[in-house]
Amino acid sequence: MLKGYSAEQLRAAEAPHLAAGVPLMQRAAAGLAAEIRAASPRRVLLLIGSGNNGADALYAGAELAAGNVEVFILATGSRVSDEAMATALKAGATVVDVAALPSQVDVIVDGILGTGTSANPALRGDARTVVAAILPALSVDPPPLVFAVDIPSGINPDDGSVPDPLVLPADVTVTFGGFKAGLLLEPASRLAGRIVLVDIGLGPDLEAFTPLVIVEG
Repeated sequence: MLKGYSAEQLRAAEAPHLAAGVPLMQRAAAGLAAEIRAASPRRVLLLIGSGNNGADALYAGAELAAGNVEVFILATGSRVSDEAMATALKAGATVVDVAALPSQVDVIVDGILGTGTSANPALRGDARTVVAAILPALSVDPPPLVFAVDIPSGINPDDGSVPDPLVLPADVTVTFGGFKAGLLLEPASRLAGRIVLVDIGLGPDLEAFTPLVIVEG
């Protein structure tokens, strides 16, 4: 049985760990890097937004770059985590822009939006331009694998709704701590691909909450 929790419940479960200085982001990034590494990519494109998902992707990209994977960073937000960006660049990653996207990447990592996004449309400005430019690359043969960080950008994490049709569908969604309820509900579940849960130590905390949804695993 898979238990899906709301974004608010997951934030509440994280709060005492963050207050205690537990490195939840580093755990999440390590799990993300491990899943991407299992696909044996040579070239990886990171789509980086302003929030924690973007930072997770940058730290994961640093691990990949340190392991001789060619990593490209395309920022889609007005700001990114300076520390995470510096870590990725020090490891050998390269910043690119939408006008000069690398060709023939093996993996695209969607770290644009996270569970806190409530705008409609979710993808706006540069993020919308980037996703629109990336989508045609999914029709090449073979297409790059798309890994979503925590959730595919643009889906509702609680009810699984997809208010805007411009979404980058994932082949694999690497989610952290607990399943977001929206990942288990249609139509979002059809855009999430294979869902991998990375344990970052929230299990006992989540037991205090009633899941929003329970489905057969």
